[in-house]
Amino acid sequence: MEIIGRLTRDAVVAKASAERQVVNFSIAVNDSYRPKNSTEIKRIVTYIDCSYWLSTGVAQFLKKGTAVELFGRIGLNVYIGNDSQAHGSLTFHTSNIKIIAFVNDSAETEKNTDADAQKSRKEPDGLPF
Repeated sequence: MEIIGRLTRDAVVAKASAERQVVNFSIAVNDSYRPKNSTEIKRIVTYIDCSYWLSTGVAQFLKKGTAVELFGRIGLNVYIGNDSQAHGSLTFHTSNIKIIAFVNDSAETEKNTDADAQKSRKEPDGLPF
């Protein structure tokens, strides 16, 4: 199965056992549709918890807002909550991660742009025209 979405938070490396670690993260998958006899477009966001067991090195690249394409299989977690009701959640067991777009750190970009602008105002270019 293949899904595409954006990370909703930074990836976290968790220890599953003495020898095994897992990278856990969550993505948001956007979809839209137009109901019959309507001009309004309905937007749906599905949140999916993901796990990646093959390597923890990828966690450093999985930051909030990063767009990813994931390949793997869906798992369903069913449990009885404290309210004595049945609950469930989707988990996507990822076997391959493809990063489509890294998140832009706009604050850092703005700092660099401001610094460059101030530098160019202060330093004359030395040309007489």
